[in-house]
Amino acid sequence: MSPDGGRAVSEPRPPGVWPDGFVAGRADRDALLVLAHLGTMTPADRHRLAWREGTARACLSAVRAGWAPGASARDRAVAEAVDLRSVREAMAACGAALLAPGDVGYPPGLLELVDPPMAVFVRGTLPPPQPSVAMVGARRCTGYGREAAEAIAAGLGAAGVTVVSGAAVGIDGAAHRGALAGGGPTIAVLGSGIDVSYPRRHGALIRDVARRGAVVSEYPPGFTAQPRRFPARNRLVAALGQGLVVVEGASGSGSLITVEFAQDLGRDVMAVPGAITGPLSEVPHALIRDGAILIRNAEDVLQVLGLAGGGASERGPSVDGLSEEERRLLELVPGTPATLDDVAGSAGMDPSQALRVLGALELRGLVAADGGRYRRQG
Repeated sequence: MSPDGGRAVSEPRPPGVWPDGFVAGRADRDALLVLAHLGTMTPADRHRLAWREGTARACLSAVRAGWAPGASARDRAVAEAVDLRSVREAMAACGAALLAPGDVGYPPGLLELVDPPMAVFVRGTLPPPQPSVAMVGARRCTGYGREAAEAIAAGLGAAGVTVVSGAAVGIDGAAHRGALAGGGPTIAVLGSGIDVSYPRRHGALIRDVARRGAVVSEYPPGFTAQPRRFPARNRLVAALGQGLVVVEGASGSGSLITVEFAQDLGRDVMAVPGAITGPLSEVPHALIRDGAILIRNAEDVLQVLGLAGGGASERGPSVDGLSEEERRLLELVPGTPATLDDVAGSAGMDPSQALRVLGALELRGLVAADGGRYRRQG
């Protein structure tokens, strides 16, 4: 027994595994709510403490007693000051629930991490176990990158594949919008409190994800977004996907953090190629050079997942979410191969404009290209 009355667990366990009975009742769940507020202890600190103490309430007692490894004096003060009633009211106000290891619905992918979350807050409904793909990339993405991410995510959504991303501007937002347009589930992982929309401009998008999918965070209501929280967020993004797609990124991109987590977890890393002269092509091209799988569209991703030929759904490519320009050109693409000039002339577009739109349609699986000729699919 530990000095505070908890049951000590000395036998080591594999990463991701939690002691039996770690959360056995209301007192343990209350303890988790308090522990979630501690800012100094890392997830790895909490995991080690859990194995030493055995239960969540014993972990909290160790923090308050001042002998929990990794816990600072500020953590001890916070542990005494958390008002559980206020926390529950804030959770109810945003519709958040707490999921702990052993709970039905706690994402099994998170248990593959060496430092799994002691608990996660969830708004919305996590999809049932099914194929999933994480998608990350540049915040200041190009129009091409945005279209590629939306199109690939829409195709995955139409195939019933869950799309996971971090709700940031740029590629993250495009991935969530594409998945929703394709009618599929999507999960947004926040680097802020479960009730804090970050960035603010994505408040409506995050609410839409919560209505039609799920929003996940390790952080309780009220926690602001801080740079140090995003690498921790990225490990959850990687763990929740069975594969990772990277769309654009310059040298030093934060996407590489997610790539490292995905590789450590044994996930397939995929990348969308871009222009060889584009600075945002640097990360995906380097990844492809080093062994990542080159992908052009959702069908390529489905093949990597072993879902080619229908995937999780028998629906064909979706036209949901197409722009008016894309719809107009799609109607004019023939079922037999036609040159770019022929397609552009039929649509009254210059070839460069038509090529851009055809590229977006190809990424959605609506148009096939072969030897410079294009034909409609489906």
